[in-house]
Amino acid sequence: MLLRHAVLATGLSFAIAAAAVAQAAAPSTPASPPQAIVLKAAHLFDGRSGRLESPGMLVVQGQKIVGVGTNASIPAGARVVDLGDATLLPGFIDAHVHIADDHDDDWAAGIYEGMLRFPAEQAFHAAHNAKVTLEAGFTTVRVVGAPDFVDVALRNAIGEGLAEGPRMLVAGHAIGSTGGHCDSSPYPTDRVVPAGPMQGVCNGAEECRLATRDQMKYGADVIKICASGGVLSESDPVDVPQLTPEELSAIIGEAHRWGRKVAAHAHGDTAARLAVEAGVDSIEHGSFLQPATLELMKARGVYLVPTRMTQLWVEAKADTYPPKIGAKARAAYNAHGTMMHNAMRIGVPIAFGTDAAVFPHGLNAQEFGDYVELGMAPATALMTSSQGAAKLLGVDQDTGTLEAGKFADVVAVPGDVLQDIHATEHPLLVMKQGALVRGGD
Repeated sequence: MLLRHAVLATGLSFAIAAAAVAQAAAPSTPASPPQAIVLKAAHLFDGRSGRLESPGMLVVQGQKIVGVGTNASIPAGARVVDLGDATLLPGFIDAHVHIADDHDDDWAAGIYEGMLRFPAEQAFHAAHNAKVTLEAGFTTVRVVGAPDFVDVALRNAIGEGLAEGPRMLVAGHAIGSTGGHCDSSPYPTDRVVPAGPMQGVCNGAEECRLATRDQMKYGADVIKICASGGVLSESDPVDVPQLTPEELSAIIGEAHRWGRKVAAHAHGDTAARLAVEAGVDSIEHGSFLQPATLELMKARGVYLVPTRMTQLWVEAKADTYPPKIGAKARAAYNAHGTMMHNAMRIGVPIAFGTDAAVFPHGLNAQEFGDYVELGMAPATALMTSSQGAAKLLGVDQDTGTLEAGKFADVVAVPGDVLQDIHATEHPLLVMKQGALVRGGD
């Protein structure tokens, strides 16, 4: 019986091998290229020149842009999508979102709901938020902090085609000190285990180095730190430094050695300056930054990610928060406008970022209008995404502008976007890497 099985197995092996040889020897038929898509509109903003081209045309084949402008060659059999009086733009990039978190106007209820969800359940919420964000025109985002590595899991699922959402660069857990903005709310310790380095909470240079390594080990593309207090955390002062120079150097040095950039949540001026001196790549929020710190940021090429929209949102909701949070929200808002005017005057590099989750996901494009209301030119506001955020995230070789050879990440909005920046809030068409997500029927 054993001999019979051995003979059968050997015969089967020879048959499989012979079939493989025959298949390899057979002439292969080259796969036909995917159908090209031609997008036509009254205008095109390429995201690099700062100018509007009229009329506008893009030729897309597969995942890439293969032609730009009305003189571009159109492949035979191309599908033409004529959007009429609209503007074609690069897909928007948001450098500061919290995809894995849900917006809830009731601050306490939001914390309670988050505590009750298993990570797998929260992942479904995150997937919903990602889809909404993509449909709003944001084809790339940077997720700066999420619990339980939900952001890492979602990034992977989107990459494998199991979920629909933007291209995501993720941070894992944000890193900060015990009791700081990156630490969890002060839950009773007999019911909730206090967080440690794996969850991003660290004290002392070596613990902070460990926390950084943990995030990178489990898939973080970027490291997020809390250099100062926050608005929506109840117990900490908003502008006080929460990491020592030694802790900052340990985190930033370790991240840079691994080829990761570091984003620092910092409302306070001293905290931001310490982070800049330690080599951080971006300052998030920056409410109380003074001109000298902004000058230092410009000199060192450190980006400001203003999250202006969130400042407006929390100030409007200040009366609904616990009193300590409401007071911090008003103080940050009152300082933020002056800081932004100084940053624009000095020429600090600005990257578009919103802090989505503080407000409902999908409203991110309102940030463009908020910049314009502060005096920024519409074209400059748009380029905080196409140039600022793309370069900060390190994806500018792949996306951010409408150029041949780059990913076909495209948004179309009604009318002339330079005449009405709020048109960004109403996309007619969204395309991510050549796939139509919204519009184009």
